[in-house]
Amino acid sequence: MSDTLQSVSGGALADASNAAWTERYTHAVMDTFGPPQRVLVRGEGAYVWDADGRRYLDLLAGIAVNALGHAHPTLTAAISAQLGTLGHVSNFFATPTQIGLAERLLHLAGAPDGSRVFFTNSGTEAVEAAFKMARRNRSDGPGDDGGRTRVLALEGGFHGRSMGALALTAKAAYREPFEPLPGGVEHLPFGDAAALDEAFSPAAVAERGGVAALVVEPLQGEAGVRPLPPGYLAHARRLTADAGALLVLDEVQTGVGRTGSWFAFQQPEVGGGVVPDVVTLAKGLGGGFPVGATIAFGERAARLLGRGQHGTTFGGNPVAAAAGLATLGVIERDGLLENVRRVGDVLRTEIEAAGNPLVAGVRGRGLLLAVQLTRPVAADVASAALEAGFVVNAVAPDAIRLAPPLVLTADQARDAARFFAAVTVPDASTDASTDTAEKES
Repeated sequence: MSDTLQSVSGGALADASNAAWTERYTHAVMDTFGPPQRVLVRGEGAYVWDADGRRYLDLLAGIAVNALGHAHPTLTAAISAQLGTLGHVSNFFATPTQIGLAERLLHLAGAPDGSRVFFTNSGTEAVEAAFKMARRNRSDGPGDDGGRTRVLALEGGFHGRSMGALALTAKAAYREPFEPLPGGVEHLPFGDAAALDEAFSPAAVAERGGVAALVVEPLQGEAGVRPLPPGYLAHARRLTADAGALLVLDEVQTGVGRTGSWFAFQQPEVGGGVVPDVVTLAKGLGGGFPVGATIAFGERAARLLGRGQHGTTFGGNPVAAAAGLATLGVIERDGLLENVRRVGDVLRTEIEAAGNPLVAGVRGRGLLLAVQLTRPVAADVASAALEAGFVVNAVAPDAIRLAPPLVLTADQARDAARFFAAVTVPDASTDASTDTAEKES
C-alpha cells in the first residue's frame, strides 16, 4: 500500500489535523469550491466528526443527499452485498436491482401506464435527459408554425452546471463564463402567473415559436428555499397541456421524502393535484451513493428518447440501484415521511418561537427549510453555527438553509433551535458570502 493510502486508511488518519489535511487539499484538488470549512472523517446518524475530533450535528446532509444520515446499517449492508455479487454491467444488460428500482419509483410517483425511468448518476444528468426530451418535443404544436422551439425556466432556478442544465439556470455569474449556451431558453419571473400566460400567448408563439417545455422546481432550493405560489403549478399544467408542452418538475432537491411526501408535487398545497410529464431526481435517492433518475410520465413522454438517442455508462448500475432500493425501503419501513413532517414542524416552530431579533421567520416544507434573517449576515451565522457544532448553509446573503437527514430527531431539532435562539452577529459585521449556492451538482 502506498504512503498516501496508508495516511488515509491507516492509523495516520487519526493523527492528521484539519489544518494538515487542508494544506494537502490545496495542492491536490482543483480550486472550484474554495478551501474546505472542515475535513470530515466519519459520521453516524445525524452527526459527523472532523479530523480534530470535533462533533457536529449535520443540518445539511451533504446538501439534501444523506437521507438516512451517515453509516446507516441497512444502506451500507445493501451496498456491500450488491458489490459482493455484481458491481457493474454495461447497458447491454439489465439487473434485478435496476428493474426493481425503476418499478418502485414509478409506483411511488403514481405514474400512469406506459411511464418509464432513465437512470443517471446525478441531478445535473437527470436534467440533461429532460432537456433532450424537450428538444425532441418540437413538432406538431397547435399553431406553432414550425414547431415548439422554446424551453421556459424560472428566474432563481438552479438545475445544474453542465451546459444544458446551465442553460436552464438563470444566474448570470454561473452562465456568463461559459456562453454561448444551448439556445432557445427563456427565463420568466419567479411565480409570476401573468408572465407565464404571456409566454404561452398566441402573440408570443407567433413571434418566438411554440413552447416545448416548462422546467420548474416546486421549491427553489438554491434561491433560498422559495416555494412556488399556491396554484402556480396547476396553472402551469393547464397551459402546458393545452400547448402540447412538457411540464418538467426538477425534484432533485425536493424529492425522496425531503418535504414530507415522496415528491413535493404530491402535496396538495404545492402541486394542486397535477400530474407532470417529467420529474428529475437525485440527491437523497441513493442515501449518499450517487444515483439520479428521470421519470417520464405516460407513453408520450417515455417515447421521446428512442434507442441510441441517449445513454450512460454508470447510470442505474447494480450498486447504485441497490442503494436506491435500500433508501426507499428504510424511509417506508421506519415511517420517515411522518418523521420529516413532525420534526420539520418542531424545527420551524421552535426557531420562530424563540424570538431572536436576527430571525425574521422560517419558510419551506418538511426538512427543507430556510431561516430568513433580518440582515444580510448569513455567512457569519453559518460560521458561528459551525463553531457551535452545527453544519448549515448560507444559501443567500440573508438566509440559512437547513436540509438535515430525514432521521433527525425532535431533540436534535430542538438543539438546533436553541442555537438560532441565541446566535448574535455584531451590527458592524458584513456578510462576506459571494458564492453560497450549490457546489455538488
